[in-house]
Amino acid sequence: MARQPPLGELPPDYTPPAAPAAPQILAGSLKAPLWLRAYFQGLLFSLGCRIQRHCGKVLFLGLLAFGALALGLRGATIETDLERLWVEAGSRVSRELQYTKEKLGEEAAYTSQMLIQTPRREGEDVLTPAALRLHLQAALAASKVQVSLFGKSWDLNKICYKSGVPLIENGMIERMIEKLFPCVILTPLDCFWEGAKLQGGSAYLPGRPDIQWTNLDPEQLLEELGPFASLEGFRELLAKAQVGQAYVGRPCLNPDDPHCPPSAPNYHSRQAPPVAQELSGGCHGFSHKFMHWQEELLLGGTARAPQGQLLRAEALQSTFLLMSPRQLYEHFRGDYQTHDIGWSEEQAGTVLQAWQRRFVQLAQEALPENASQQIHAFSSTTLDDILHAFSEVSAARVAGGYLLMLAYACVTMLRWDCAQSQGAVGLAGVLLVALAVASGLGLCALLGIAFNAATTQVLPFLALGIGVDDIFLLAHAFAEAPPGTPLQERMGECLLRAGPSVALTSINNMVAFFMAALVPIPALRAFSLQAAVVVACNFAAVMLVFPAILSLDLHRRHCQRLDVLCCFSSPCSARVIQILPQELADRMVPVGIAHLTATVHAFAHCEAGSQHVVTSLPPQAHLVPAPSDPLSAELFSPGGSTRDLLGQEEGTGQKAAYRSLPCARWTLAHFARHRFAPLLLQSQAKAAVLVLFGALLGLSLYGATLVQDGLALTDVVPRGTKEHAFLSTQLRYFSLYEVALVTQGGFDYAHSQRALFGLHQRFSSLKAVLPPPAAQAPRTWLHYYRDWLQGIQAAFDQDWASGRITRHSYRNGSEDGALAYKLLVQTGDAREPLDFSQLGARRLVDEEGLIPPELFYVGLTVWASSDPLGLAASQANFYPPPPEWLHDKYDTTGENLRIPAAQPLEFAQFPFLLRGLQKTEDFVEAIEGARAACAEAGRAGVRAYPSGSPFLFWEQYLGLRRCFLLAVCILLVCTFLVCALLLLNPWTAGLIVLVLAVMTVELFGIMGFLGIKLSAIPVVILVASVGIGVEFTVHVALGFLATQGSRNLRAARALEHTFAPVTDGAVSTLLGLLMLAGSNFDFIVRYFFVVLTVLTLLGLLHGLVLLPVLLSILGPPPEVVQLYKESPQARNPPAPRAGGLRWGPSPALPQSFARVTTSMTVALHPPPLPGAYIHPGSDDPPWPPAATPAAGGSSTLPARGPCAATE
Repeated sequence: MARQPPLGELPPDYTPPAAPAAPQILAGSLKAPLWLRAYFQGLLFSLGCRIQRHCGKVLFLGLLAFGALALGLRGATIETDLERLWVEAGSRVSRELQYTKEKLGEEAAYTSQMLIQTPRREGEDVLTPAALRLHLQAALAASKVQVSLFGKSWDLNKICYKSGVPLIENGMIERMIEKLFPCVILTPLDCFWEGAKLQGGSAYLPGRPDIQWTNLDPEQLLEELGPFASLEGFRELLAKAQVGQAYVGRPCLNPDDPHCPPSAPNYHSRQAPPVAQELSGGCHGFSHKFMHWQEELLLGGTARAPQGQLLRAEALQSTFLLMSPRQLYEHFRGDYQTHDIGWSEEQAGTVLQAWQRRFVQLAQEALPENASQQIHAFSSTTLDDILHAFSEVSAARVAGGYLLMLAYACVTMLRWDCAQSQGAVGLAGVLLVALAVASGLGLCALLGIAFNAATTQVLPFLALGIGVDDIFLLAHAFAEAPPGTPLQERMGECLLRAGPSVALTSINNMVAFFMAALVPIPALRAFSLQAAVVVACNFAAVMLVFPAILSLDLHRRHCQRLDVLCCFSSPCSARVIQILPQELADRMVPVGIAHLTATVHAFAHCEAGSQHVVTSLPPQAHLVPAPSDPLSAELFSPGGSTRDLLGQEEGTGQKAAYRSLPCARWTLAHFARHRFAPLLLQSQAKAAVLVLFGALLGLSLYGATLVQDGLALTDVVPRGTKEHAFLSTQLRYFSLYEVALVTQGGFDYAHSQRALFGLHQRFSSLKAVLPPPAAQAPRTWLHYYRDWLQGIQAAFDQDWASGRITRHSYRNGSEDGALAYKLLVQTGDAREPLDFSQLGARRLVDEEGLIPPELFYVGLTVWASSDPLGLAASQANFYPPPPEWLHDKYDTTGENLRIPAAQPLEFAQFPFLLRGLQKTEDFVEAIEGARAACAEAGRAGVRAYPSGSPFLFWEQYLGLRRCFLLAVCILLVCTFLVCALLLLNPWTAGLIVLVLAVMTVELFGIMGFLGIKLSAIPVVILVASVGIGVEFTVHVALGFLATQGSRNLRAARALEHTFAPVTDGAVSTLLGLLMLAGSNFDFIVRYFFVVLTVLTLLGLLHGLVLLPVLLSILGPPPEVVQLYKESPQARNPPAPRAGGLRWGPSPALPQSFARVTTSMTVALHPPPLPGAYIHPGSDDPPWPPAATPAAGGSSTLPARGPCAATE
């Protein structure tokens, strides 16, 4: 036999032969599809041959290119801003949020830090003095937090949010108020004197102790300061705010406290106050009018008597409000305390974050472990820290996942026979996929796609599992090259057979992830785009670089090197010499034998002296009879993967047969061929499969009705942590959300007051809106503004009636009367701004409760400057803000009458509280009601929109299911088109899409049974499941198309060739996902690991069980058929010659024959491998072991070199 040229040394004139599909006989109308597929396969064949010829260069350039792209990871950015991650770009909510930021600079005016206290024993009452004293202990520890940064000390009084600090002309009083003005703290302790202990401000006046809220009586202080300063305006301001005695007039929780003021109602009785009675209806800050904390903000789990009295509660809540970073920066900009540190907004944010972390830590540690109550603390920084931790890459889990995959790939591809072992190929393939994943993510970073938690926590493992599937497929195809394939064409043959499947699955995966990018959530859109790019890089690596690795491994096998340890030569191993098919000339074979292989067993041994392999052929060939089972008879073809290790015992007449261990003979392909396919394709098994999958589909349809929408924050935070405990408690007891109804510019506020009041009324009537107490006016700027005008109008009327104010003078009137005088003379005309004739005949508010349009913006300036507490309580956030204007009652120049009008408003808001929002349906109902109210106001000319966290994060559910169905339907259509285009068989493409649709429905239904809610994240997985499912179906479908025979035979052959790579791919995907199960975030485990694992198992079942059954029943006809030609010899076949390969016609067979070819495999068997066992020769060869062929028919092959270097 001529020696093959070394691999890679092809002659210059070598031309790859045409694809082997060409000799097949085409069937009817299928010529064009088969020709096109053959043309595509021919291109892949040429690509494979060229890669094999230049494997070293391709490998070097491929690794260089992928490594360069992987360097892009150095510029990757991780996005943790919830708004940027969750709000759809360009959506209605996004435009509204952008409008808010354009006008205000930031959406939040303050940040909230919360303390929730619950009893350790479920159901205990917290409305007791002892429980409230424990709450005071925790809140006091948290309020005393100090952090040192930038050489300064920062405490609560410096960074807290203070509502409506008034402007006072008296400098001494202004400085005192600045130091004493209380922080906004919403706490049940404000019902008692102890609430003053949380306020840290203090002031000093000569002759008396430090003034603090624990000993401050504002009324008494003003009386003492009255002789020294004119405080009439300030006194009226406090009277309007209903400050009274502030905290010193409230009962003490502990009357025995030595600092309990004598003015406390229970000071003399020394009795503990009735806690439930005091907390009923809520509490007040230092201002009874503007600082009312509703009961729902303070108490949770309340129980009431039939008459409505508060009886008990199970939770207490205190909320500390801090300035936002922008406000803190503005507050200290230019201040002497920060002039030397280069004060910036970033430094302000750092200060707030450090204080919040310390706040949470001290609050959680405030109570001893044996206390009857427990404290849960939370801050906005805590949430940011969770998101940062959620987005961090776990190097240990990534390394563990990839090492596990390396081990699996190596073990499953190792063989005892070094010539067939591919362990090194498995290792190199997994490392190549890892490099491809890194390069894909690096390319995403170069393209500016920001990373997020889904990218860092899930994508590396998901991409690994998907990418290794194609590695296994190519490796299996390479190992199962058809007999007679020249070594120079092995890679071309591999790509010809497996390339279309790899291309089809990769393209479908890319299309699936690109379609998943239709989900309008930025975080998931980025995840889908990154997954699509990574799949594309995997595809390029598998189709271009991995064939070069296989070609290099072929060099190793050609040079007889050990697998993995390729630096060492292998011992004498089995060699298979493939004899090219030869025609049987005039020898005829009956048509009934569809496939015939003659296997010739030979003996091989290594001569000790010459170290050469000597092989002896038997004197005659023997045919192996086919089994009696019909399907097995169709499938029967002696496999070349299992060898009988035969030997002879020299020097004795005893014979022995050597065989490999049964476990070494067993393979997935062997199982599929001899066990799985014959069982599955029986009629009874098919019926059972269809019934079982029909039942699974029915159950899934029922489970689909159980799927609820939603994704709670408790699903994201790791279980067992303090943060999760807080969020669970808050969701249970305090499901309140602050929202605002924002009115935009583009309409005239002054002439639209009736529409604004109507909008507020419609919004207030929503079921989810918490109504204000019956005795309190609505907490909106328009109501406060109108009430303030009515108040000063009443003061003017009294002064006018008593004569203290006349047409020409207001100095003798009250402060409010003088303010009304100045407003009543305004005309709103820049040329004639004043008209004194209007006094007495004009009203600041008409009978319908509307403000005259010409006075609207002038009065807005006066109200904003004169009633800062009311303005702050309204949370109006006017833009443009009204100009500052100071009222001077004793001005004699008349300039104080010229009041600058505020600019037309472009932004204002009405605050609301939403309650009872537990389920996603509650949020959707509230959002729809709010949107309907805004739409109705829009028809009246008022432009408005709702704002707040429910609208930011839950509005997606308004159209999520519609978006999901649209994306899945479009993807199924795209999958059909891609499969039909590449398979060129719409029939098969339709069956594939049918199976994929069933898989998606079943996955959706199983989510319902598992209690997994539908949000944008499962939607992405459901959409991507269509593409991932193609991995399990298209290989079987393509194998079915490429074979001949009946539907059963073609389905069985498809299973035989694809069972192993599909199973290996599923196991590799599961191993890639296994690392997700170790995540600290229950969210990752439930929404990614569980869902993707169920998807993989469903794909395996549908691809290897349901689809073969459907193909065997509904599969398309074969694209190639064997046509038989009659010949004269067929009618009267000659008698067989002695020793020839000839069979006579069977009377039961049709009287027609065909010319066929046969391939003969001469297996040269070495001595048994370690671990083989010997048994008596019951399967003795039919020729004597010492038989020596005649000289004319010698079958002894010449020696082909030393044992270590045999070809």
